[in-house]
Amino acid sequence: MYEGTFDSRRSSSLIAALKSNVIMEVVSTMPIFRIFDLKKAREFYIEFLGFKVDWEYTLEPGSPTYMQVSRAGCILHLTEHHGDSCPGSTVFLKVKGLEDFHKELSDKQYPFNRPGIEMVPWNAKMMEVIDPFGNRLRFNEYLSSSARTEAA
Repeated sequence: MYEGTFDSRRSSSLIAALKSNVIMEVVSTMPIFRIFDLKKAREFYIEFLGFKVDWEYTLEPGSPTYMQVSRAGCILHLTEHHGDSCPGSTVFLKVKGLEDFHKELSDKQYPFNRPGIEMVPWNAKMMEVIDPFGNRLRFNEYLSSSARTEAA
């Protein structure tokens, strides 16, 4: 083949490859948080934050647990396995109803975490909670354009 010459076989195979290239769709993202104590994790995520356990897996008694918890569209994986994730991770959650959620948490008077709501520079209210293992959940509610004007 000479440069610049049209090769219909090469062109049609390229077109077929492009047509068959399916673009991936991300259906859901599930952060993985490292935990060190299953009892403390349950106390924090289930009793305090109000998540529910969707499933959990332990190979045998005494081995690490891997579990999924969820609440209101948020799905988290919690793992005692040392190689699954780093302690001290952060997840950013875009939410609605932050003040009601804050009140729910405040009413529980959980002794180890009393989060507040703060105004943040990106025109939002944010509440950060830190689990017993140093992982952070940042609940962020963007303000409507009228609320942004009033807050300024």
